[in-house]
Amino acid sequence: MAKICICLTAKTLWRNLQIIEKYRKYVDLAELRVDCLDPDERLLIRRFPEQANIPVILTIRRDIDGGHFVSGEGSRVNIMARGLAYADMDKRKNFAYIDLEEDINVPSLEEAARTFGTRIIRSYHNIRGDEKDLFARARSMFRNGDEIVKVGITAKSTWDVLNLLRLGKEFKGRDKILIAIGHYGVYSRILAEQFGSFLSYTSSPTDKDAVYGAPGQFDAKDLARTYRFRDITASTKIYGETGFPLAFTDGPRFFNKSFEMENIDAVYVPFPADSIPACMELAKELNIEGLSVTLPYTESVLPFLDGQTPEVQRIGVCNLMSRGSQGWLGANTDPRAFSDSLTEFIGKTNLKRVRVTVIGAGGSAKTAVSELHRLGAKVLILNRTVHKARALALPYKFAWGCLDSQDVEMVDRYSDVIIQTTPVGMEGSDTGDLAEGYSFTGKEKVMDLIYRPKVTPFLKRAADAGCQIQNGHDMFIRQAKYQYAHFVGRDFPEHLLPRIKQEVF
Repeated sequence: MAKICICLTAKTLWRNLQIIEKYRKYVDLAELRVDCLDPDERLLIRRFPEQANIPVILTIRRDIDGGHFVSGEGSRVNIMARGLAYADMDKRKNFAYIDLEEDINVPSLEEAARTFGTRIIRSYHNIRGDEKDLFARARSMFRNGDEIVKVGITAKSTWDVLNLLRLGKEFKGRDKILIAIGHYGVYSRILAEQFGSFLSYTSSPTDKDAVYGAPGQFDAKDLARTYRFRDITASTKIYGETGFPLAFTDGPRFFNKSFEMENIDAVYVPFPADSIPACMELAKELNIEGLSVTLPYTESVLPFLDGQTPEVQRIGVCNLMSRGSQGWLGANTDPRAFSDSLTEFIGKTNLKRVRVTVIGAGGSAKTAVSELHRLGAKVLILNRTVHKARALALPYKFAWGCLDSQDVEMVDRYSDVIIQTTPVGMEGSDTGDLAEGYSFTGKEKVMDLIYRPKVTPFLKRAADAGCQIQNGHDMFIRQAKYQYAHFVGRDFPEHLLPRIKQEVF
């Protein structure tokens, strides 16, 4: 079973020991990144394994491999030798592992390590992400049966991660560590078991004096608790969310806590993807059971589906696909979630006398407009690209316009409810306010489908004017419950919701 390794990158041994204590119950071993230590501290590493009271990897990462060691190779080998010197018969007092790059050749160092039971991790790092033949590289690294081969590459695409996954399958049964570095490869760290990886490296991001060991590393506590890393086996069912960039999502917390409470052997994982074809290939390789689909793929995924629910056929938007006997079925849980959330917010189920402005013309807007039409509302659609607003409005005979000063004046006639459906204002996205040309009167009910941050610039301006506001969190919870039903095959257990809200959100 794959292990959790905390990467220790503080400047002093004392601080690194503190970090171990903080995360001890969540990790199985630690990597002492000697290259991150102050120069004087590097001379005192020999006793660290005994003080840590946990298996420790001795690593001095060169700058060319993404580390911080810039001195000569002789100096680096000398520090490694100090770490292995005066080995104790009690192996717990020695470094359990030493990380040696595949191009380093110091027989005396390797002999000293093997003599006293220190396993060698033979590593290769390509932080440029330009590897030509990953399989040939890995084959050349398997020198001795007792070594653990480590391959870390910067993933510039989903296909790079797929290659690493296939590499793991080719060398099944061999001890190895496979890491797709960066945002595209985050799931390689969660699904280390599926990648055939011996361990997953984690960080301590709340400790500001400890730098991230590598891009894409998780907080050790988050990996252990949110994703229940130690419970993931080859038989664990895999669900997740795909889109890009997926920087901020509450899906993993909601679904994984639900699986835990229901004692379901499943995990929900973020799968950032650069294209739908790559995502579908990844889903096949990992045998993914179901995926939530987010921007920008809610429409482009349609040609890859083997079947569609009536909601998808009617609106042309898919936010969920699940694997069945007939292939991938596309569904859309947003319409029901949107209408339920909206009608509860405004206190009306019949919108025949309600005039609504919808900002945006993308997938979320399509869902909102379709439901508003079903509920009988009169709607104005405004979008930066005016022809998209027109295309969305015409089938419903709704008003439409551009987000300029002239067309924004039309909002006065459609201002009972104003709904913002674009990603503008989301954490990690544009932080602007598309409706800044409109002056709120305080009588409008204002809804933003974004829930991170809780109050967007758009909502703040509305609230300051005295409007009732609501973000997209309520809608998120509702659609997540409906997606859970698709994934698991039964309705979401409502009695769990108060506890999930308390523990997760």
